[in-house]
Amino acid sequence: MPAVFVNGNPESAAIWELLLAELDRSDVLRLSPPGFGAAVPDGFDCTVQAYQDWLATELEALGEPVDIVGHDVGGSTVVSVAMARPDLLRTWASDSLGVFDPDYAWHDLARIWQTPGAGEKSVAELIGGTLDERIERMAERGIGRPIAAQLAAAQGPDMGRAILAFYRSAAQPTMAELGRNLPAAAQRPGLAIIGTEDHFVGSEEMRRRSAARAGARAEVFDGLGHWWMVQDPARSARAIASFWAETGPQKPCIQAV
Repeated sequence: MPAVFVNGNPESAAIWELLLAELDRSDVLRLSPPGFGAAVPDGFDCTVQAYQDWLATELEALGEPVDIVGHDVGGSTVVSVAMARPDLLRTWASDSLGVFDPDYAWHDLARIWQTPGAGEKSVAELIGGTLDERIERMAERGIGRPIAAQLAAAQGPDMGRAILAFYRSAAQPTMAELGRNLPAAAQRPGLAIIGTEDHFVGSEEMRRRSAARAGARAEVFDGLGHWWMVQDPARSARAIASFWAETGPQKPCIQAV
């Protein structure tokens, strides 16, 4: 069964490159959500539900349950699929469980993106300009320049539209309401990745609380932030590989309806 990695915003699949180099696993597939490193299909509206449906369709096409790891937008989408379609998974891991907590409030930048006018201006500043300028912005976030260059190359108008559509569709209470279904994700072994310096996805308490509701084990990365997979790829890979190794054989699961 394959291992699937799903990136987030404002990224492409290159965000996983360093981590995957540390994994002793060859059956790996990287999936980029439409707009975030992949083309946006005609009619795709880049909403929370659209991304859940997209990922479920991609996993169905693989024909067997997978080990899946998600980050940021990819992380919340992985959790959505774990709640709605656990039959598609053997295991799941995500760093975005905190956004499903009833007390979660979107971070400052997301709230700007959710505001008409201000959001468009912010997105233009984030992913506009020359390639060198975009590389510099990603490097300022603690991402090494070789990876930053690949991420910057994937940024453009489609990503800007995807950012605005996704975050506006995810404005509260949307995520809190989805979070009511977290116990359904416990049908598959889950891993909650908690970077102590990640301030985008809720407090550590919120992330632990959501993990408990989803039946997920918490893996705390002391000193690591939102881009833990590039900050310490060896440590990240060890934690994920250990989680996979300790999970038992897949159990039968009835598809959620």
